Amino acid sequence: MRANPCHILPTDFPSPIKLPRFHRIPSPAKIKIPRVASISTPDSTSHAPGHTALETVDDSVASFWDYQFLFVSQRSETAEAETLRVIDGAIPSDFPSGTYYLTGPGLFADDHGSTVHPLDGHGYLRAFRIDGVSREVKFMARYVKTEAQAEEHDPETNSWRFTHRGPFSVLKGGKRLGNVKVMKNVANTSVLRWGGKLLCLWEGGDPYEIEPGTLDTTGRFDMIDGCDSLMDNRSNCGDPWDIAAGLLKPILHGVFKMPPKRLLSHYKIDAKSHRLITTSCNAEDMLLPRSNFTFYEYDENFKLLQRQEFNIPDHLMIHDWAFTDTHYILFANRIKLDVIGSMAAVCGLFPMISALSVNPSKSTSPIYLLPRFPGKSSSNRNWRVPVEAPSSMWLLHVGNAYEAKDVNGNLQIQIHASICSYQWFNFKKLFGYDWQNNKLDPSIMNVKEGGDELLPRLVQVYINLDADGTCQKSSVEPLNQWSKTTDFPVINPDFSGNKNKYVYAASSSGSRQTLPHFPFDTVVKLDLSDKSIHTWTVGARRFIGEPIFVSNGREEDDGYLLVVEYAVAIQRCYLVILNPKRIGKADALVARLEVPKHLNFPLGFHGFWAKDI
Repeated sequence: MRANPCHILPTDFPSPIKLPRFHRIPSPAKIKIPRVASISTPDSTSHAPGHTALETVDDSVASFWDYQFLFVSQRSETAEAETLRVIDGAIPSDFPSGTYYLTGPGLFADDHGSTVHPLDGHGYLRAFRIDGVSREVKFMARYVKTEAQAEEHDPETNSWRFTHRGPFSVLKGGKRLGNVKVMKNVANTSVLRWGGKLLCLWEGGDPYEIEPGTLDTTGRFDMIDGCDSLMDNRSNCGDPWDIAAGLLKPILHGVFKMPPKRLLSHYKIDAKSHRLITTSCNAEDMLLPRSNFTFYEYDENFKLLQRQEFNIPDHLMIHDWAFTDTHYILFANRIKLDVIGSMAAVCGLFPMISALSVNPSKSTSPIYLLPRFPGKSSSNRNWRVPVEAPSSMWLLHVGNAYEAKDVNGNLQIQIHASICSYQWFNFKKLFGYDWQNNKLDPSIMNVKEGGDELLPRLVQVYINLDADGTCQKSSVEPLNQWSKTTDFPVINPDFSGNKNKYVYAASSSGSRQTLPHFPFDTVVKLDLSDKSIHTWTVGARRFIGEPIFVSNGREEDDGYLLVVEYAVAIQRCYLVILNPKRIGKADALVARLEVPKHLNFPLGFHGFWAKDI
């Protein structure tokens, strides 16, 4: 049985005649052909008929449509696994058997005139099963059957009607005023296989468990409620914020169906101790000038080993974080309540996230070093006092962090991460979402003036503590002086929490005049030992997502990189295998495999490699 036909349902694009000024066709004399900056240009045989002249299309018009088609809804699901066709290279004989899971949104438009922000799109789990013996790759893709998905999707007619607002969207075809269905758990942000369970996570609710063989949804998986069943329900009458929290909790839970604690979608795996580390925050923290974070550590059988809670006197929104042998590390992404935005959000005129805005009031970035094992620490450091890094930055994603102690007890912590500017980061406009005209504006992600300073980029953060825990120095530097827009830093997972030599990330070649920064089209490898930089770039009008490292040896760069290539102009997706040691060389490409066109899928967010045991 084959999958249902693909329904191409992008956001409601305006007619080309009504394109905004920066999308209009320039005079022929000003037309510029996009430059291909790729080491491995796709074979012409991979182009669909009629697309041999794609590179001659005017970049301003092509860029607009390329950006839209990166977020095209895919309604089809696989009824059974499909074998992918190898169109370049071959699966190497030493490739380990396992599965590459990739999650992200699959649906952006319903059948009643509503579109949603990419962060509110229903979770669409993709699985690339790689058999190292037969050297075949089988592909499956299924929607995560969350409670919201079951309510909004009619499986008989394969039709959709959005009823949940979600935090980032405004509905046109659904109820707006008085719609309290805000916490739309779409399980679309990250994926994890741990303790025999496959989980899809979202920023603000329980993960959903998936059956690995069929990708059927088993149901919600309780990771923290059981751990917090004996949660301290203290009520300090002398603290006005405790009183406010006590008043907010029943409203947020009873009316808006928010769980008492929101599990964050980013987790960490400690390669040394073979532990899974997750964190949650309290629901009411979004509205109060304080933040409560609870960290949980599990063994390989999902047994809870420890739980710690920290109350931080600042209004924070954390998406990703770091850990070392002795610390949990939180970069204080500071926010504040937006009164006007809150009123518009409650009325259904603006997304609910409009109730919050970034708080760029400090010229430094507070970094909280929270003791991972308080009883074992010899330091007298007060963890409530943050380290003030000499740069105002909003943290996006962490590649790795590690620490080293010298003979005198001084501790140096290094963190590799992607950050952006407070002046650019805007909750309501991420990905260029515009709820008023149902389109995505690529210019939001492609700032022309000062883009290298405003948009996502890689940094290396140093923190030096003396034996008493006093901060002697902190610094923030561009990682290897690489200044191009870059995000999704990853490393060989076997070195997580340890000193690493290499960082890989998704970056931009800057070859597109109208899309110089995003979407990404380049895999960058940064060698931290000699500060060298090596890149591999896809062809014209093609993009990539987050790279994933597949470890296969003792050396740090022994293995392979997996990345999905999105050939948006011909609406095709490819699984690409790269040799990390050859990034920057003509033979970096190991293999490219083609996903069937009827299963072409939109941009994914985060992935996970699960090696067969």
